[in-house]
Amino acid sequence: MQPFSQTEPIIVLDFETTGLYPAKGDRVIEIGAVLLREQKIVDRFQSLVNPGFFVSREIETITGITNAMLSEAPPALEVMGQFVKFLDSHPLVAHNASFDRSFLEAELDHLGKKRPLNFGCTLQIARRLYPDVINYKLETLIRYKNIPVNSQFHRALADAEMAALLWFKIIEDLKSQFGFENITFDLMKKIGKMNKDLAFDLLLKEAEDSRTDQIGTTGNLFG
Repeated sequence: MQPFSQTEPIIVLDFETTGLYPAKGDRVIEIGAVLLREQKIVDRFQSLVNPGFFVSREIETITGITNAMLSEAPPALEVMGQFVKFLDSHPLVAHNASFDRSFLEAELDHLGKKRPLNFGCTLQIARRLYPDVINYKLETLIRYKNIPVNSQFHRALADAEMAALLWFKIIEDLKSQFGFENITFDLMKKIGKMNKDLAFDLLLKEAEDSRTDQIGTTGNLFG
């Protein structure tokens, strides 16, 4: 695997939540995140989060996170304060990033720290790069790319780690299949927004451009 061209760190994160809609009062119950540098996981963040109310039996079944576990977890304001420090100003990645972004924005609102966020999405990039996959769930893509599974899906840190491994594999495939020399965070975001029907031709063009352009920067978390 060729090294990622950037040395600036990136954070891959995942939330387990009480439901799907923060606007309707759903909250984060677990945070998992990994800090990446040069295609290596160099740091981790994990914590259960007490949402202040009981979660449904369905959520307990899906995640394995019980109300008994959450009753002993620290409150959201405490955990989010620590998590904001871990995030620093790094760019962020998630699988189905719109979901995690909506919850991060909502929890930052509760903390009184609302701000714009800079997200990349492994799901959207995979839709352009792997058009024949049956679905784009994280578990499906992990198995499709033969990435070893050593953890339980639907736990935040495990999902964040597996999304990071998928991010690495996407970078490897972009280099080997299209001849990319330099892959920036902004390029990864751009790929995720490409017209799916034109993605192959657009990726060939981007790869050609990358072989002549200078290495850029990843950008940062805010702005």
